[in-house]
Amino acid sequence: MQENYKAKAYDILKNLNIEEGDLIEIKKGDLRIRGILLPSYSKDERTFVIKLDNGYNIGISIDNISEIKLITKNSSKAQESERKEVSRNGAKSEIKIISTGGTIVSKVEYETGAVRPALTTEEIVQFLPEINEIAKVDAEVLFSILSENMKPEYWVKIAESVKKAFDEGNTGVVIAHGTDTMAYTASALAFSLRSLQGPVVLVGSQRSSDRPSSDSAINLLSAVTTAKYAPFGEVVVNMHADSSDTYALVHRGVKVRKMHSSRRDAFQSVNDKPLAKVLWKERKLVMLDKSYMSKKGETTLDAKFDNRAFLLYYYPGLDRDFLEHILTNTKIRGLIIAGTGLGHTSSDYVELFRKATKDGIFIGMTTQCLFGRVNMNVYTTGRQLLDAGVTPLEDMLPEVALVKLMWVLAHEQDLEKIRSLMISNLVGEINPRHTLDLFPRWSYE
Repeated sequence: MQENYKAKAYDILKNLNIEEGDLIEIKKGDLRIRGILLPSYSKDERTFVIKLDNGYNIGISIDNISEIKLITKNSSKAQESERKEVSRNGAKSEIKIISTGGTIVSKVEYETGAVRPALTTEEIVQFLPEINEIAKVDAEVLFSILSENMKPEYWVKIAESVKKAFDEGNTGVVIAHGTDTMAYTASALAFSLRSLQGPVVLVGSQRSSDRPSSDSAINLLSAVTTAKYAPFGEVVVNMHADSSDTYALVHRGVKVRKMHSSRRDAFQSVNDKPLAKVLWKERKLVMLDKSYMSKKGETTLDAKFDNRAFLLYYYPGLDRDFLEHILTNTKIRGLIIAGTGLGHTSSDYVELFRKATKDGIFIGMTTQCLFGRVNMNVYTTGRQLLDAGVTPLEDMLPEVALVKLMWVLAHEQDLEKIRSLMISNLVGEINPRHTLDLFPRWSYE
């Protein structure tokens, strides 16, 4: 407790034999506040952190407290301490947890309202001691950035950290990540780590860990379960499966999208079904799809990206001058179009696309519909775009196609080789099955 409470706050707790996890009552004026004493990660040394009965955490200044008393000792504290000691007795970790930011397993500084990552090994065990029942874990904070600030150069650093974790003997890796751009990072890692010794599991939370409705604990517990027991060597996303706390789903990293801005079950496999579901209470992984990539003997790292690529969401009335500027007055080497329906834009741009492809710029077509695949042979405009050199990209999601193009451009200069790689199914980003029953959502009850 000395690490979390200092100065006068620590002295008060020590004199009253109060420890973290104990139920206490604080009297401040006419107000009586009862709750469980939590660790304080605040820079303010005069603050107690209390979890109320309603599930919310609050910070209380020690100033003007008239009484503080112990109600009930935390009987499980000794058992938790023993489990922590066993888990940190020098044995090599099985699962490496790498934090890049986001709200999962975060700590609130109550005097400012700011949230900081709390992903040292000790803090994880403190936050979720049940993890010790699954595997020995180690952790590091690689970045502390907002999801929207992720960049291709950060993808490279994450991939390098994953490779290092496997080289150190870990059998699985969990990456804590903000949810907004998690699918982009998952795709980048899938293309960068072309063979894997075990699962790489991206996980986040839609609601911060200090909220009663937070999904962070269950998501993290499920992710560690997946990293420990999954039979595959793939990059996946592990998130809530429903609006309650029933189970989690494991989605292939190149076939998943965040489909809702705030729901806990926001992530969904698109044009594919999830690889597995996690019964988190039972610590059990149930495989749903056996067409996974097997674990390899050694992890291969090939992480480099050329960000001279552009994702264009076509809309009626798109000014031709805007598009011409992108294709002729920038350093662009490739364009991914999220077209309408089966893969269309206005026929007004056909000659512009033809000139761009002749100049060596790759142009790939995906669909805004997300579910389904492009078929540019059905309508006249599609056939005109094909003739102009636009490449149909099957059922790839637009953002996956963009990340793949960045990876491909960093490896090839020749347009025909770029096209060949873009239409090749490298890591499961293209589903060869033409099925209609993948829309809109599978049932896994």
